[in-house]
Amino acid sequence: MTVLATCLNALRGWHRALVANAALMFTLTLVSAVGLFVDDRLLMGESIWVKPMKFGFAMGVYGLTLAWLLSRLSRGRRFGWWLGTVFAVAGLLDVGAVAYAAAHGTVSHFNNNDEPVAETVRTVFNIGVAPLLLITMIIAVLVLIQRTGDRAMSRALRAGLGLAIASMVVALWLSNSAGARTVTDANGDPVSMNGGHGIGDPDGNGMFLTHWSTTGGDLRVPHFVGLHAIQVLLFITAILGAFAARHGWLRDERVRARLVGVAALGYSGVFVVLTWQARRGLPVTRLDRPTLVAFVGVAVFTVVAAAAVVVAARRRSTSLIGEEQRAEVRVGV
Repeated sequence: MTVLATCLNALRGWHRALVANAALMFTLTLVSAVGLFVDDRLLMGESIWVKPMKFGFAMGVYGLTLAWLLSRLSRGRRFGWWLGTVFAVAGLLDVGAVAYAAAHGTVSHFNNNDEPVAETVRTVFNIGVAPLLLITMIIAVLVLIQRTGDRAMSRALRAGLGLAIASMVVALWLSNSAGARTVTDANGDPVSMNGGHGIGDPDGNGMFLTHWSTTGGDLRVPHFVGLHAIQVLLFITAILGAFAARHGWLRDERVRARLVGVAALGYSGVFVVLTWQARRGLPVTRLDRPTLVAFVGVAVFTVVAAAAVVVAARRRSTSLIGEEQRAEVRVGV
């Protein structure tokens, strides 16, 4: 009970509409997880509840992150509050449409049928998708023009939001990545599809749980990676902050900011390579020579750049300690 009270108290200053949105999304995730076991209907080879479960979890995590972020704004707080409210409503509409289609056993995205469920889902997507991208861009600008923490955190937030925007742009490519075709829904009815997430194999045959394609390129991979960059970079920032208590050279926030910047560049490199790989029709499980060389290049750059920052910081820290010791000796004399 004490833990619950502590969590609720911590959430009190966060954006309420986004917190409520996240609570609904995580509830949908749990309900969908139960649906995997109690509902045996399959849609294109997977449970009809896999998609709403994934969308609910992803939107919940992202919404909770925005709820915390908007509470840290020092300028434009009221404007940010309205942006967060619109985002919460738009996110609820989009994920709700996915769950609505799943409950009816039919396809949500790329469904070109003229029956009521498909038309309703298309209408909701037309209303709700654009605000998610636009609001994320505006929030990124708000974060860009002010400090929302120390240098490391500010850099993590700016880079993370930039990558989130890039991931949403990648998502826009999905509608043009495959041509027209017909599939069968969970009710045995034909569904006219126009667009898809796969390249080379429009619908793919996926990996466990994520169902990312293993038979063709899949733009959902870079979309997922970019969308959750902000959480990864904030986690790295928190780890560096924790290590700073034991390592003096990390106490300089400029050093932590540089390391976060290196991590952001490396993460961006992974995002770009994954996008390039998918656009060439290659699944994430297949590393051809160009892809492998690109990943190695990103890894080498990241390690070398991080090492350079660490070495320079340790030398500076050692130099400062030496100067302090010499000053103490002079004072003692």
